[in-house]
Amino acid sequence: MKKTELNSKRLKRERETIELMIRYYCKKNHTENLCNECKELNEYAFARLLNCPFEDSKPVCSNCAVHCYKPEMREKVKNVMRFSGPRMLFRHPYLAVMHLINEKFGKNAILSKN
Repeated sequence: MKKTELNSKRLKRERETIELMIRYYCKKNHTENLCNECKELNEYAFARLLNCPFEDSKPVCSNCAVHCYKPEMREKVKNVMRFSGPRMLFRHPYLAVMHLINEKFGKNAILSKN
């Protein structure tokens, strides 16, 4: 049976963060609504999170030992994060700060299980 939903609060928050980043990137660089390319990237990122073996102790993808993204998709996500990441501090400060904490402290972050 294929997994269809995230059970971990941490992964749910990561899902929300990447989706908001992709939507913002697409809105500013492509179209008001998600274009097909960004929709595909969003679905791909969700599928990767569904299959993440680390769940609550998941590091940020750039610090992970298991690189589950295909190189082309990884490059697309990097572009999205470079563009949307700095803007997240103003648009969604909680998600941005949580991502920065998890990036810096990984699974040992005090707030990683919120």
